[in-house]
Amino acid sequence: MRKICNECDEKALSKNEIGLCKKLLGERSKRLLCIPCLAAFLKVTEERLRSKLEKIREEGCTLFEPK
Repeated sequence: MRKICNECDEKALSKNEIGLCKKLLGERSKRLLCIPCLAAFLKVTEERLRSKLEKIREEGCTLFEPK
């Protein structure tokens, strides 16, 4: 089953977006957001989130798609 952004209800979420939400909002958080909505929710830029995603992925976190 595809997961859709809880905020905009438009975008199907990638594994990376789901992983980033779990990493930043907590493993038990039910809130799953696309990058633009997560950036607005956290009041940061999308670029900052993408940079954070890459850093966490490089550390070997299994919540993300392999490079």
